[in-house]
Amino acid sequence: MRCPGQDSRYWKPDAIFEAKCPKCGNDVEFFKDDSTRRCKKCGHRFVNPEMDFGCASYCKYAEQCLGTLSPELLAQKENLFKERVAIEMKRHFKQDFKQIGRTARVARYAERIGKEEGGDLGPIITAAYLHGLGAEVARDILKELNAGEELVEEVCGLIGRLSDPGPDETINFKTIHDANLLADLEETLKEAPESQEKVSGSMENSFLTDTGRGLSRKLSSQ
Repeated sequence: MRCPGQDSRYWKPDAIFEAKCPKCGNDVEFFKDDSTRRCKKCGHRFVNPEMDFGCASYCKYAEQCLGTLSPELLAQKENLFKERVAIEMKRHFKQDFKQIGRTARVARYAERIGKEEGGDLGPIITAAYLHGLGAEVARDILKELNAGEELVEEVCGLIGRLSDPGPDETINFKTIHDANLLADLEETLKEAPESQEKVSGSMENSFLTDTGRGLSRKLSSQ
């Protein structure tokens, strides 16, 4: 069965529309299921501005349904998945806004470290959002979101090892580890700014990445 949203039998008159080319302003005709179109005037290809890619963020058949995803759409798909994981984290923590805030900080630091250190941002950010829920809860959430088995296993492995790191950890693990330390350091310095030098000095050797150490120094100098 084809997805009704992509089946032209269910379309309404507004399923065909025009959008302005972001480069030259020329009108470009779109069908609602077009992922991209090329402007006939300037040749610029751009993403369908009215297409809803919500299902593509978690549906394992997204590529078959929408065709080969362009780099722009792939980025949208990954961002949508990240948002859905963040929503699930908030749903589980409910009114525990302190924990939600801390988790958001861990995710923010993890993304920054991951980019600098060359880690795989997919499992890194997913694990950052779900680490406080535990590996088994994370597994249930990711399966509910139809995440791939490889992603599920890596994320759960990262979460499960956080309290007992091994001697030869991956850059993805080191990134999550350091992001947690930075979130702890930020919270400690806010609560006891007078202990800045002592706390930052004692924690510096605990970081596993150069980026993590650099960010810790920056936090301590503020």
